[in-house]
Formats: sequence, C-alpha cells, structure tokens
Amino acid sequence: MKPDDELCLCFHVTLRKVQNFCRVEKPKRASQLSECGGAGTGCGWCRPFLLRIFENQQQTDNAEMPDSEEYHRHRAAYLQKRKTGGDDADE
Repeated sequence: MKPDDELCLCFHVTLRKVQNFCRVEKPKRASQLSECGGAGTGCGWCRPFLLRIFENQQQTDNAEMPDSEEYHRHRAAYLQKRKTGGDDADE
C-alpha cells in the first residue's frame, strides 16, 4: 500500500494517518487505534492490518502491506462472506 491509500475504507483513514498516529500518540494497545478517525470500528476488515501496524510500531519496523488493488479485492471478498454468513477467515 502507498501511504495515502485508505486503510480503513469505512471512515476513509489512510495508512499515513494511522502510521503518524502511532508515531505521535504511541498507543499502548492496538484498540487505541480506533481513536484515529474511527479506524477499525466499521466493517472490521482493516483490524488485522491495524494490528500489524501497531505490532510493527512496537518493534519500530515498517508494516508489510498489500498493494491497493489486492487490499480492495480481499476486502470485497471479506464483505461478501459476512453478507452470506461465512466465517471470518483470514483473507
């Protein structure tokens, strides 16, 4: 993903915004990332990626993220599974 790609598509929170939030606010728990524009509080798709960013921030490494097209494609499949009552498999 590029820094200005939306990570939380429900609330239009970019990867850059979440990374800056982590750098400035230094959250103690991953759940505190929801304070960054509501990230992770909508459909839930971005939560595993928010957790990755949080964990990497704890280790001061950069999160390895998929490119924008792959991210959107996997989110669409995730939402479709939720609609049809499928389980929350890690896509």
